[in-house]
Amino acid sequence: MTDEWIKVAALTDVNPDTSLLKVEAFGEAVCLYVIEDRVYATQDLCTHGQACLSEGWLEDGTIECPLHQGVFDIASGKPLSPPVTEPLKTYETRVENGDIYLKAA
Repeated sequence: MTDEWIKVAALTDVNPDTSLLKVEAFGEAVCLYVIEDRVYATQDLCTHGQACLSEGWLEDGTIECPLHQGVFDIASGKPLSPPVTEPLKTYETRVENGDIYLKAA
């Protein structure tokens, strides 16, 4: 494990209507979520249907896949409803001076 943090976006880049933003980090697509002034990050690709979660629906700390409506817990990556069964990869986040950083795994 490394202590390297990389800047991936500014808080102002996150769409205020959806609270979602797709970014590239560590060679893959990552979805950022802003929930009650806290930033979370998961892999953007659904583990079931290969859909972009950044195009899904955010509600009560969960993200619903736009392809087959599987639901994941954003904080843990845990699958919550079929057809998803595999968890999402999650990333540690921090915000400094209005910028969002992810920790390299």
